[in-house]
Amino acid sequence: MHEPASLNRLAFQATRHCLTGCAIGEILGLVISTQLGWHDVASIGLAIVLAFVFGYGLTLRPLLGSGMAPRRAAQLAFASDTVSIVVMEIVDNAFVLIVPGAMSAGITDLLFWSSLVASLVIAGLVAFPVNRWLISRGQGHALVHGQH
Repeated sequence: MHEPASLNRLAFQATRHCLTGCAIGEILGLVISTQLGWHDVASIGLAIVLAFVFGYGLTLRPLLGSGMAPRRAAQLAFASDTVSIVVMEIVDNAFVLIVPGAMSAGITDLLFWSSLVASLVIAGLVAFPVNRWLISRGQGHALVHGQH
């Protein structure tokens, strides 16, 4: 009985961790691209790139801070975060694209922020079972947790 709770806790922590990086990247990317007047493809592209940068960065920082070699830290970050970030980015961006007017809303519009928040919540809900499955098989964030 204790193991599933522990697995759920680890999956929640992994999901929260990846969601934080994705949210920072998505919000920053969409705010920048909206202010620059970029179109949908460029906006989504920037948001995805920044989501990966911040997602990996949140994993790399403590690994590098512990004295781990940069190459090894990067390998662990890529192995532990890639699937989770990909799932979140697919769900997040698909949701924002299907909400009428969300991509054309300005940063002062309620639709911009409500669709972005909703997309991130849904992405986290979808990524949780994925992270749980990966951790149960010793993959995903289980790789990073083994370094603590």
